Amino acid sequence: MTGQQLKNSILQMAVQGKLVPQNPNDEPASVLLERIRKEKEQLIKEGKIKREKNLSYIFRGADNLPYEKVGKNEPVCIADEVPFEIPESWEWVRLGEVFQHNTGKTLNASNRSGELLTYITTSNLYWNRFELDSLREMYFSESEIEKCTATKGDLLVCEGGDIGRAAIWEYDTNIRIQNHIHRLRSYSEICTEYYYYVFFLYKHAGWIGGKGISIQGLSANALHALLFPLPPLTEQYRIADKIKEFEPFLDKYAQAEKRLNNLNNQFPDLLKKSILQEAVQGKLVPQDPADEPASVLLKRIRSEKEQLIKAGKIKRDKHESVIFRRDNSHYEKRGSEEVCIDEELPFDIPENWSWCRLSELCTKIGAGSTPTGGKAVYVSEGIKFIRSQNVYNDGLRLNDIAYITVETNSKKLGSIVQAKDILLNITGGSIGRCAIVPDDFDIANVNQHVMIIRLVDPAIRQWTHAILISEYIQNLIMDVQVGVSREGLSATKLMNFLIPLPPICEQNRVLDLCANISNRLSSL
Repeated sequence: MTGQQLKNSILQMAVQGKLVPQNPNDEPASVLLERIRKEKEQLIKEGKIKREKNLSYIFRGADNLPYEKVGKNEPVCIADEVPFEIPESWEWVRLGEVFQHNTGKTLNASNRSGELLTYITTSNLYWNRFELDSLREMYFSESEIEKCTATKGDLLVCEGGDIGRAAIWEYDTNIRIQNHIHRLRSYSEICTEYYYYVFFLYKHAGWIGGKGISIQGLSANALHALLFPLPPLTEQYRIADKIKEFEPFLDKYAQAEKRLNNLNNQFPDLLKKSILQEAVQGKLVPQDPADEPASVLLKRIRSEKEQLIKAGKIKRDKHESVIFRRDNSHYEKRGSEEVCIDEELPFDIPENWSWCRLSELCTKIGAGSTPTGGKAVYVSEGIKFIRSQNVYNDGLRLNDIAYITVETNSKKLGSIVQAKDILLNITGGSIGRCAIVPDDFDIANVNQHVMIIRLVDPAIRQWTHAILISEYIQNLIMDVQVGVSREGLSATKLMNFLIPLPPICEQNRVLDLCANISNRLSSL
């Protein structure tokens, strides 16, 4: 049961007379209703309110069923209209019998007669509270002030927007209301808090603006016609007090429900992150001594990279280093210098794994750029122009792709995307989001918010992608991002990231298991 369902259940019990016991010594609601009618009649005689043309009265018939007499018409049984049974000492009433009703003033900028006063709209009225930080002003004449002013104890109800939303004006100072707010002022003493709770139930049970009573709007006529249960006055106060006793517990229940829902919603992602973190540390699957060690894979990558350098296809990185093990410690050779980097390593990895810098695995790490002219150079078709909003961890989303001309693309040769590249968002709210470019991709270009990562050996691209979206690298990205007005990740920082590299066979076993777990979690 949700927090809202629990509150509805308690309020349902309240309006059915099941929340507090009836007291036979209470003055019955029929006597209260007769007193209300007399005071209303007195106001009509004094000319303070007008008599309604089709005034209705609800009463119990000899068969104990509810009947309604409208004007001079014959009484009609309304047993099919009442939504539930109520105790013998209660009565059914139309809201208009209990409350004097007014709406506020319609805003009219051309009407500048009267006094300039503050007023509230539905945007100031919330359930059981008001937000009064930014009140507007308009002119009110004397007659409008009398008609459109709420005083302490009035029940205010939204006609538009979140129709039926209500709150009691508890302030000592008066306030004016706009026309989309109903002001309800009781003809005789009642417990207004009880009626606030009735509105809350009717709204959240769908009886206002939904099913049941089916009030789709809350015009004055619709409001007057609402059927409300009227308990004895003293029981109204007991009900309101009992609900207020429950409210702190209901709030705690709702907060616990929210935390549980958040946990349930986040659990699959949190579990995926946890599994991925286990994977990048070599803890997800057992190591196989028959696997070719990662050090051999790294030597092969270095050899292939050296061939590309000799062929003039890529340039040698002057700062590139090599990480190796010696005496159970890790060292990094930077030129002629060898430095122990054990304290720099974030976690232990298995014996047949190797640490390396990301730059060691790549032939290219570099960001794109936006063409001169910005969005003005985009065309309806041409070369795809990938932006950060197209890059997601589960792949590229090209439904809102921009395009540039072949000529513009030829001026941005350094940021042309190829099949099997990895793209990483390096700025903004999506920083760290990462996608693999599909094998069958043709061509595209990228803007300055996206980094191209091109591997020497595309066979390790799935593992590299998994590392880049892991909690380990994502935390690094947040730690090293730069920029005063906008966060960003530089190519230099990215190149220096330490990457744990397993044997290629173990990479495949880990990735297959992660995919299987992810599919199962998605089906939950």
